[in-house]
Amino acid sequence: MNQQLSGYAPTPPVARMENHGSSMLKVAMATGQDLYARPGSAVAYEGFIQYEPNPPAVRQIAASWFTGESAPVMKCSGDGLLYLADYGADVVIINLNNDALSVNGTNVLAFDAHLQWGVERVKGMAKFAGQGLWNVQISGTGWVALTSLGTPIVVDCGRGDDETYVDPDALIAWSPSLKVKGKRSFKAGSLIGRGSGEAYQMAFSGQGVVVVQPSEDSTDRLRIRH
Repeated sequence: MNQQLSGYAPTPPVARMENHGSSMLKVAMATGQDLYARPGSAVAYEGFIQYEPNPPAVRQIAASWFTGESAPVMKCSGDGLLYLADYGADVVIINLNNDALSVNGTNVLAFDAHLQWGVERVKGMAKFAGQGLWNVQISGTGWVALTSLGTPIVVDCGRGDDETYVDPDALIAWSPSLKVKGKRSFKAGSLIGRGSGEAYQMAFSGQGVVVVQPSEDSTDRLRIRH
């Protein structure tokens, strides 16, 4: 039986974060290299790894977290291998190099604890979405893992002058350097967005990328925050 299952066995780590299949994240943990991860996402680990829900350094940021969760992340520390997953969603790994990423909070799986992060209002969307649209902005040099409902597409917005339009419910992340604005479509058969009646899209322009998943999240990305 061991020989039959050999193709699923873990391989020696070669990077801080790696995929094990399309739906699992493998993190090489080491002392002093803490990790923030989505609560409940740990499915297995090897070695000595500790978890701290709602760590003090996160509580102030958590107070601005408008998703209704009691804590947005848990702190993981120790030595060994940590495996994370989120209900079988695809895992996308990004290695930031003095760069930044604006991410839908529901798509954040894990990121290096030394990265700078916070909940920020998306510029250009206040009039479009009541009190505005809120995202998690992560910046610095380090590793970030996102989840996607299926294999995502990464659209390079710097190839021309045309804007890129995305259904907000399918949007995962984008470069904060991009200009963002909202667009309403009252046509019943709108090309982008499910259902009929008024449809909403987000328009991106400038130099940067947009990450889009092939499925629409059931949560309302444009709900008014209280």
